[in-house]
Amino acid sequence: MRTPISTYRLQIRSGFTLQDAATTVPYLKSLGVDWVYLSPILTAEQGSDHGYDVTDPAAIDPERGGPEGLLALSTAAREAGLGVLVDIVPNHVGVATPVQNPWWWSLLQEGRQSRYAPAFDVDWDFGGGRIRIPVLGSDDDLGALEVVDGELRYYDHRFPLAEGSYTDGDDPRQVHDRQHYELVFWRRADDELNYRRFFAVNTLAGIRVEDPEVFDEAHAEVVRWFREGLVHGLRIDHPDGLADPEGYLHRLREVTGGSYLLIEKILEPGEVLPGGFDCEGTTGYDALADVDRVFIDAGGQAALDALDAELRDGRSADYEEMIHGTKRRITDGILHSEMRRLARLLPAGTDITADTAADALSEIIAAFPVYRSYLPEGGGILKDACDLAARRRPDLSDALERLLPLLRDASAELGRRFQQTSGMVMAKGVEDTAFFRYTRLGTLTEVGADPTEFAVTPEEFHTRMTRRQAELPLSMTTLSTHDTKRSEDTRARISVLAELGPQWAASLRRLQELAPLPDGPLANLLWQAIAGAWPASRERLQSYAQKAAREAGNSTDWLDPDPEFEAKLSDAVDAAFDNDEVRSELESLVARLTPYGAVNALGAKLVQLTMPGVPDVYQGTEFWDRSLTDPDNRRAFDFGARRDALAALDAGERPASYLDETTKLLVTSRALRLRRDRPELFTGYRPVAARGAAAAHLLGFDRGADGPGAMALATRLPRGLEESGGWRETSIELAVGMRDELTGNAFPAGTVNVADILAGYPVALLVPAA
Repeated sequence: MRTPISTYRLQIRSGFTLQDAATTVPYLKSLGVDWVYLSPILTAEQGSDHGYDVTDPAAIDPERGGPEGLLALSTAAREAGLGVLVDIVPNHVGVATPVQNPWWWSLLQEGRQSRYAPAFDVDWDFGGGRIRIPVLGSDDDLGALEVVDGELRYYDHRFPLAEGSYTDGDDPRQVHDRQHYELVFWRRADDELNYRRFFAVNTLAGIRVEDPEVFDEAHAEVVRWFREGLVHGLRIDHPDGLADPEGYLHRLREVTGGSYLLIEKILEPGEVLPGGFDCEGTTGYDALADVDRVFIDAGGQAALDALDAELRDGRSADYEEMIHGTKRRITDGILHSEMRRLARLLPAGTDITADTAADALSEIIAAFPVYRSYLPEGGGILKDACDLAARRRPDLSDALERLLPLLRDASAELGRRFQQTSGMVMAKGVEDTAFFRYTRLGTLTEVGADPTEFAVTPEEFHTRMTRRQAELPLSMTTLSTHDTKRSEDTRARISVLAELGPQWAASLRRLQELAPLPDGPLANLLWQAIAGAWPASRERLQSYAQKAAREAGNSTDWLDPDPEFEAKLSDAVDAAFDNDEVRSELESLVARLTPYGAVNALGAKLVQLTMPGVPDVYQGTEFWDRSLTDPDNRRAFDFGARRDALAALDAGERPASYLDETTKLLVTSRALRLRRDRPELFTGYRPVAARGAAAAHLLGFDRGADGPGAMALATRLPRGLEESGGWRETSIELAVGMRDELTGNAFPAGTVNVADILAGYPVALLVPAA
């Protein structure tokens, strides 16, 4: 198996095609990248920027460069010695525009007789033999139907007609009633949908890749890439949505010739991958959480907790209670169709009403500590969730007791489907709701993290990295992705608030006085995000504010926006640009945060690039990147500026200040090149101990196994370091003479002052001088 040393993620779309990606290969090679990592490239909904709404798995998207584009990229990569990793989407397909998806079009036209009927997860009996499509603006909109060119039309929506279902002059509503589908009011989707979706997205229909024939047809193009040597590894999107993730991975490994596989699996703290999963690891959210927290000041928790309680009228946020409520909001709301379907799967004769079953199943899912149980290994997690549900809801005890053995049976449809559903609820209830409500420190609410874990000590970090080296040496590590709610540099700046609790509280109070928002926790989240991303355009911040508020769902939401509240929210964002007092307060805050945020960002980047695992660099983040949640984090960026800056560094120029974004490029390129060119320096993991008054401010480790290897040194808690007088006589021991890859400075064996090593930049990457 060929495995990557590092990767670089590129978002492929019509504005940046595979051919464009091919032209970046020389730069990526110079940067030190080992593999190019591509977002989904199969044919997707026209105009889709992300590519996760695949409409035809049999072909590479012509808008993204087509097969000739992949050939061009693969050829360029091979000539440069780089591998290629591609993101694929096995769980669902895009059905927003039926005519673009031949599988879905066939299903709508032919119903159960379609050759693609086995591919989709449709409860035909519940729909009276018809698929419910939630597109109507109201129940009365069937009157707007037309038959045009042999298709049923609803404004811009086009649907096929079953053979023999229309003759000239037929009433369109009657024609509609003869179809294998039923167009319904969009609000009915929450309760009455009868096909499996991706989360609550009606335009993404789940497919059954557990069926061997479906698997083969869905992966024929992907298999071709490996057969022709175009691609070397895959990233698997949302494996928790599959009926049999373990079986899927075994089959995928087989058909791709034993290729490198990563899964987008969210591991909660303490959770490990199931032993039967045939893959190299995850896409790195677990690593992101560890890196973030080791740069957060645990001593700042009390001040931020007090501010959070003040904003909640004196009541501290109870995270466990919060996520139980947000999960139930999802099971009783946008995913209620899924809960009702689970209830319909109870065996005949089970003495539980449908409503009680849906309630009990929702309560179990709301008690889940992880995204999904994998049976039979996860039987204990399921049992614990049922026990917790019974304690919360004694009135459901009998139903819960009878449900447990049914849910444990992975061979039955109820047991399989329950596993597929729990992850949806976790994602929507926690990632997309609670993470916008639990706002004491924005750094903490990233996917794959428990926001109640405020900080990690260096000692605990070293323990986790030692375990990662032993158990997941080929798993990906990351700091920013196309899905992170705040990019790495935004989070690095926000993390400084843990060192400036009283000052931050004063700033937030002042901002609330000047631009009041009647939702204190949301105001906390909003101004943290604005400070973290500043300077930013009005459009970017308005878009973020609206999305964050609607996701939180406390003062407004997606289905029923509150115009009055959203007007106040928009006014608050505008005030950052139009109100001199607000702008002054904000820019004063940003000025305090920026130097310390830069130290955090450089430290996090160096640590992530040199720690155990396969580091990924998300496109453009070798410069400062202060993005917010998607689509903000998928904006275009300037490769030319990065290419020119790297050439200048290679010509001998050095950033005058660690605040210059070329310092981040220096750290990124030197770390990536060292990992690629000197892999023998990255075969182990040992903490580097510092001695002296400021020892707690140094995070250091040596990646050598049997002797000195690459040594990473990063500054922690920079504001506290500055306030206490700097490094002073703090020192480390060098077993051999070493040289810093960033500055070229050499240091002899023996006791060396940290202040000397970090005199130029707040990080260092040392290698044995010999």
